[in-house]
Order: sequence, then C-alpha cells, then structure tokens
Amino acid sequence: MATEGANGVEINGASAEKKAVVFTAVKPQLFVESSKASDAVAFYKAAFGAEELNRVSHPKRKADQELPLLLSAEIKLGSTSILISDLSDDSTAPVKTASSGLVFCLETEDVEAAVDMAVKAGAVADGEISEGEGTCCGGRVGKVKDPYGIVWVICTPAKKFANVEA
Repeated sequence: MATEGANGVEINGASAEKKAVVFTAVKPQLFVESSKASDAVAFYKAAFGAEELNRVSHPKRKADQELPLLLSAEIKLGSTSILISDLSDDSTAPVKTASSGLVFCLETEDVEAAVDMAVKAGAVADGEISEGEGTCCGGRVGKVKDPYGIVWVICTPAKKFANVEA
C-alpha cells in the first residue's frame, strides 16, 4: 500500500530524502479558440488593465497561414501572472478542448468601475452588483463573462477576521 510522498515522508515503505519542494509561482493557463489568443490578451488589457509580460508564437507556423498560433502570452493582473494560449489540434497540446467551470476572482475597492470597464471592453455583466453576507467575499460583488467564456467575479477585498478556525 502506498503512503504519502510529500517532502520527506515515506513512499512505498522507503524513506524519501528530506528535500523541500518550493514553488515560486502558480500561473493558470487559459486556452481560447484557435487564433483568438491575441484578441483575448487585448481584451484583458482593456477590461482589467492587464500588462503583457511576454509572448511566444509557434516557431514553425508559416507566414501565409491566417494568424500565427500563439503558444502563450503571459499577462500580469495584480500580482498574478496568467498564460493565454490558442487552442491547438496538435497531438502534443496539453488541452484538446476549451474548458468550462473556471472562475477568476478579482479584488478591488471600486467594483462598479471595474465591472463598467470590463463591459465597455466587451464583457457581459451577469446580474446586478450585490452586497452583504450572502456574497462570496462578504462585500460588494459583480460578475462578468468575457468574450471567451470565462467568468470573472469582481469583489471588494475579503474582510479579515481575528478568530477563524480552519
């Protein structure tokens, strides 16, 4: 029977060397319909003020094809980096179809302005801005859906509580 294998814990009865694994970042990667990744990057810049950090196009893509396949563009939103990529039918692609069930939460003190900016850039508002304990953050919350099917929950920063038990 296999046992836990994390940072020096026994694995299948053998003691693993105690070497801590340290992650320096988590970078979600969004796959959008092929040839739409550049448009998505432009949208996230306009809607959320994202900054593009770098871009990698497919090196073997021919110039006469419609648009170059964007392997990844890294954008920075707040303190988080997100990779945006064209969905490919290439057999080596890590994802074969666009995903659903993904939601990003953005924190800001000005929810109304953020929702308005996203809608002006092409997002669709999902309901009214709400407030109160029934919302995910306990403050003001608005939702938008971007042109690529991703839901963005825009809320005020979560309130900190002194006596919270895990």
